[in-house]
Amino acid sequence: MSEAAGIDTIDRAIIDSLQGGFPLCERPYAAVAEALGIGEEQLLERLQAMLAARVLTRFGPMFQVERMGGAFVLAAMRVPEADWLRVLEVVNAFPQVAHNYRRESDRHCDFNMWFVLATETADGIAAAVRSIEEASGLPVFPFPKLQEYFVEMKLAVRT
Repeated sequence: MSEAAGIDTIDRAIIDSLQGGFPLCERPYAAVAEALGIGEEQLLERLQAMLAARVLTRFGPMFQVERMGGAFVLAAMRVPEADWLRVLEVVNAFPQVAHNYRRESDRHCDFNMWFVLATETADGIAAAVRSIEEASGLPVFPFPKLQEYFVEMKLAVRT
């Protein structure tokens, strides 16, 4: 087991094998496990353990929400340091919020809270922005996508 990463060679192989090309079959986890030379139950247990340990923060499909009638947008806020934890709790309580992260302000940008809003309908974004503003007492700045690029990024974790 690698102490630095908290994962062993089997975990690394699982991560590498699940970054694209997930099998579309009746028992996809069994197919992945077989290709890795482990049992399906072991694969599922290891995935759950990596999620619980936050080695993986998310495991699931990526959808193009616009093709399903929904919308998403990158949003930002200027949150005073003294109010950070309260606002973080407020924002994260909204089910439309994902990927909330902190960024240090600098001379180019004073937004320090960034998150993605995803809604089932295109007009849901404006409603979510208003709701977060009302609940937090701070303005939310949505940055809609102007152009879409596809960048498939796979990170090899084998050493």
